[in-house]
Amino acid sequence: MQTRNFLTCAALLAILAGAMLAADISGNWTATMSMGDNQFNLSYSFKQDGEKLTGTVTGPQGDPLTLNDGKVQGDKISFNVKVETPNGTFTVMNEGTIKGEEITLVGKMQGGPGDGNGMPPITLKRAK
Repeated sequence: MQTRNFLTCAALLAILAGAMLAADISGNWTATMSMGDNQFNLSYSFKQDGEKLTGTVTGPQGDPLTLNDGKVQGDKISFNVKVETPNGTFTVMNEGTIKGEEITLVGKMQGGPGDGNGMPPITLKRAK
């Protein structure tokens, strides 16, 4: 019986330790994105509450765009951003991996002229 209680306690502690070690990515992050020969800077502002992620991304246009359906699960992150342009509206679906002070994101466009096109990966770094 004591062995069973010990194993139960050990398992519970492992789960709690994993939850405590999960990254909180709240704060400001920066990245540089290349599209063809053009490079531009992106600024992300994240607010994490458990697995829920909210925030904004600001690009060269200067207007912050709201992150939608944001989630952080372990070292995985996902969110989408709705972009309105003179050529139409599209959504960029983002998925990535958190590794310490860096996040690698891969985006995929839905709707608009680039529907289904994948975007090159970008690396976000926590702003100091």
